[in-house]
Amino acid sequence: MLAIGSHGQTLHHSPNTTLPFSLQIGDANIISQITGITTIADFRRRDIAAGGQGAPLVPAFHQAMFQTNKENRVIVNIGGIANLSILPKDTQGTILGFDTGPGNTLMDCWISEHKNSAYDNNGEWAATGTIQADLLKQLKDEPYFSSPPPKSTGTEYFSADWLNEKLTKLPQYAPEDVQHTLCQLTAETIAEAIQTTALETERIFLCGGGTHNQTLVKALEQLLQPPIASTATQGIHPNQVEAMAFAWLAKKTLQGQTGNLPEVTGAKEAVILGGIYQA
Repeated sequence: MLAIGSHGQTLHHSPNTTLPFSLQIGDANIISQITGITTIADFRRRDIAAGGQGAPLVPAFHQAMFQTNKENRVIVNIGGIANLSILPKDTQGTILGFDTGPGNTLMDCWISEHKNSAYDNNGEWAATGTIQADLLKQLKDEPYFSSPPPKSTGTEYFSADWLNEKLTKLPQYAPEDVQHTLCQLTAETIAEAIQTTALETERIFLCGGGTHNQTLVKALEQLLQPPIASTATQGIHPNQVEAMAFAWLAKKTLQGQTGNLPEVTGAKEAVILGGIYQA
């Protein structure tokens, strides 16, 4: 094995403050020491130092793996936060990408609180509830959704506290109704982002854990015209796309090649990402 690319677990992502930063745990010194393998980590801060958001970083990998000159594509990564990569069939065209807002994070928080479960398996609990229009409107009034890219966000912003603050302004709803409404929030904010920034999309591919939420996938299919499929149809399992992306970025770092896309993150220039922790 040549190297390990370790993104780590994000504790706080704050690119828009006076002193912007993005903090991940997962010490590359320890990983390198224990494994005896050179480790590349701390990918986001160099882009932030160059004036960017530090996220999303995966669109460059999506471009390398999924772009084709046959059709306009959008890759939707649904992790805790959802993000888009807009891949035009003009391979010389501009790649766009940004975080659309919450992916699984609010649904995971809510089901953890009410069902003591880490996630809503296949969206089965959400499917038992009813979408509450007043709650959905309250949630979608969040200014982040209408702000233009480049933009990024994190689970420290779209958190249980954020949700509870919204809920205090409205009548009490059945927990399963809130869950279905949160699922619809994710679907609508993804769909509206595509409709606003990628009108000529011909095909959409999903990756990340949200791909397995059938209630969410069905909502996306109802909201969007282009056909939707998993990245598995392109040879990469949806659970593996992000891990592969950071392995790919680690290789770029070792080769002395830039890894960010300034048109995505808003950085002043393309830069080599991450630090190298030699074995």
